[in-house]
Amino acid sequence: MARLYPLRFKPVLRRHLWGGRRLETSLGKPLPPGNDWAESWEVVDHGPDQSVVVAGPLAGTTLGQLVGQWGRELLGRHHPQPRFPLLLKFLDAVRTLSVQVHPNDAQAARLTPPDLGKTEAWVVLAAEPGSKIYAGLKPGVDRDALASAIRQGRCQECLHVIDASAGDCVFLPAGAVHAIGEGLLIAEIQQSSDVTYRLYDWNRLGPDGKPRALHVEQALDAIDFGRGPIVAQRPRPTNRPQVERLVECEKFMLDRWQFDSPLSAGGDDRCHIITVLQGAVQIEGDPAGSGLPRGQTALLPAELGAVQLRPQGNTVLLDGYLP
Repeated sequence: MARLYPLRFKPVLRRHLWGGRRLETSLGKPLPPGNDWAESWEVVDHGPDQSVVVAGPLAGTTLGQLVGQWGRELLGRHHPQPRFPLLLKFLDAVRTLSVQVHPNDAQAARLTPPDLGKTEAWVVLAAEPGSKIYAGLKPGVDRDALASAIRQGRCQECLHVIDASAGDCVFLPAGAVHAIGEGLLIAEIQQSSDVTYRLYDWNRLGPDGKPRALHVEQALDAIDFGRGPIVAQRPRPTNRPQVERLVECEKFMLDRWQFDSPLSAGGDDRCHIITVLQGAVQIEGDPAGSGLPRGQTALLPAELGAVQLRPQGNTVLLDGYLP
């Protein structure tokens, strides 16, 4: 008999000057007072940032403890891992985020303490009219050109811009310059890393009334200048008509399901992160007993095999997993 079961976690909430309250008003997450709630980390095992199980016999257990004690049962063919290798979060961008870049695995391994690189993908849940995503550099922008533009306060002139719409998916490998524009509500899957280098912060002041720190030299060293502009992903069909592939890379896979009758997830000796974007889904064996609604996430351990997901009406979800 399986020792694990479908796992729900308490979100780790983060405040930033660019946040708002849509994590509550749109995604149903109870928030404390304040208008700068920016991120909800749904699945995380990164040092002190830990998802904690909220239902069933393992309530109170951290994701890191699960990896340490039940790694094979949780991760399946991807065991062993020093920590859970993926992170799933929601972001509420009331204001535009800083222009930034993340290192790759080799670069991050040289940090103190060492970390993973950060390849990520965004799925747009909601977009105000005119919202933008900054993804990659314009053709011909090299290190010298970008460094000069930053010194002159013209960084934005070097950035490739996408007009964002709900449903868009943007894949950002480590080394890609990027920024989330104002008015966007985003679901993000990424490597379990928290290393960010800011290139430019739109001349804003932080909560203390001073400009936030920039990391220009580290960022220039981390940028892949051969990548150029990044465009939205084109979803690809799979062998199931209700499931389309958004991202397939060496760090993770990301599928989007749109379905109104039962389907099974898993059964491939790997764990799956299920995140509901529309509707709700009843997960076989879930001790919470209620459907998983919009804005909520569950982790399906590998040892469960194929798990039936029963949608409650027309449902859209993301399924993230290791390759």
